[in-house]
Amino acid sequence: MLHGYTQSGPLFHSKTRALHKALTKALPTHCIHLSYPTGPIHLNPSDIPGYNGPSATETEGETEPAYGWWRRKDMPHPSKKGESEIVYTGLQDGFTRIAETIAEEGPFDGVIGFSQGACAAGMVASLLEPGRRDAFASLTPQKGEMETEPFPASFTSLHQSPLKFALIYSGFIAPGARYINFYKPSLKTPTLHFLGALDGVVEEGRSQGLIEVCEGAKAVTHPGGHFLPSQRPWLDAAVGFVKECLEQVVVGDNGEQKGGTRSEEENVEDMDMPF
Repeated sequence: MLHGYTQSGPLFHSKTRALHKALTKALPTHCIHLSYPTGPIHLNPSDIPGYNGPSATETEGETEPAYGWWRRKDMPHPSKKGESEIVYTGLQDGFTRIAETIAEEGPFDGVIGFSQGACAAGMVASLLEPGRRDAFASLTPQKGEMETEPFPASFTSLHQSPLKFALIYSGFIAPGARYINFYKPSLKTPTLHFLGALDGVVEEGRSQGLIEVCEGAKAVTHPGGHFLPSQRPWLDAAVGFVKECLEQVVVGDNGEQKGGTRSEEENVEDMDMPF
């Protein structure tokens, strides 16, 4: 469970209780475990969008601790004078924190993320897909071209299978050629994207950019803004998608059905729900 920018693991846990309850009720044969790591970037008040300085009633220690998986910065373009590019500083530290969670609490079946955490969820799903490391190696920049983000060293020796699903709430694609390796080739992990019709933080075009690089992606739009919807229709959509992904028929190497569904084939003691 990957929280949004300026949030934390405990705060995201409090905001997703309804989803946790719905998953537990709908999947009684599964051992539901939701892991809530906190991003490694401790944010200052000035990093928080809309911050205008402390009010007269605020005192030190009263504000909620805020964290992120990275900071976004506009940096001078390395090869185009007068232009800039968006750089996610601290991104490798974010991947390290996520990799530590996988190593300590995984393996996991899927990932759920909100806002910046949803962007991270898409990249994590990508990193765990077969052949992604080779894709990073094959798309190294030539002389004069923009530098690309390297494959995270923290993900090179993880004992984690490709994820069975990703739930993306108010997600977006990491912009620019620097992050193309995460999305080329396109993601094969099944994804369900939630967009807010009144979302004033993540523009629809940014969310659509991520949807377009996810093969077979499903998307639904709720009537609210920038939040994780907890009303019944949207919970049902999320739970139904997760259940469908976990209960796909298992097929053997020879193409023959091995019998049963994933949920029946795997021991419930070995099943973990999304981090």
